[in-house]
Amino acid sequence: MTDTAHPIPPALAPRCHVLLPCAGTGSRAGTAGPKQYERVAGLPMVLHTLAAFQAVPRIAQCLIVIAPGDRFLSVDHPSVVLARCGGRSRAESVFNGLHELLAQGAAQDDWVLVHDAARCLVTPAQINALLDACENDPVGGLLALKLPDTLKTEAGGRVAATVDRSDKWLAQTPQMFRLGALRDALAAQADSGFAGVTDEASAMELAGHRPLLVPGSAQNFKVTYPEDFALAEAILNNRT
Repeated sequence: MTDTAHPIPPALAPRCHVLLPCAGTGSRAGTAGPKQYERVAGLPMVLHTLAAFQAVPRIAQCLIVIAPGDRFLSVDHPSVVLARCGGRSRAESVFNGLHELLAQGAAQDDWVLVHDAARCLVTPAQINALLDACENDPVGGLLALKLPDTLKTEAGGRVAATVDRSDKWLAQTPQMFRLGALRDALAAQADSGFAGVTDEASAMELAGHRPLLVPGSAQNFKVTYPEDFALAEAILNNRT
């Protein structure tokens, strides 16, 4: 597939929405409840994430996808919407959230930035960098980090080979695509239970697109393991 840019006149410029999948349990984090609600630097982690996007004026709306029975979050802000349509997987939650955005009046040509609720260290500057890089791109793209470490393959607990890292990147979020195109890319994988879809970019790749890689930051990591919480708290406290 060949992607050709078609600039949109300023008067018809698409809006930018944020979709935060927030229905996971975070089983690797070792927390009693969903890790996105653990307090870090005084606030539930997801609220640090949300604050970064609310500080970007180009964002029209933030949709937080939560599990149907989730009663932890309550939001009183005109630009933030809770959608109780979380699925069994992250991909299903994103897919359901895209349908919710469309049902609320978002256009298929609007941009949607999907971001992990547990990447609470993302900054407005990083979000703006992604918006600047992708707003005129025919596909969209994602924040990513050039692989800094030597990469090994394993067999039986021992090194099998050293892999060339010169063209390897660590995918981060946000990942920014046209709402309709991302919905269609995920729909094509829905019957398989979204097999092979590990992030939004992978769904777009399966649909024949080549997302843009936008340099991110090592601090924009996803809080995954118990030791990650202390590091995230130290970084947030240092910023404030």
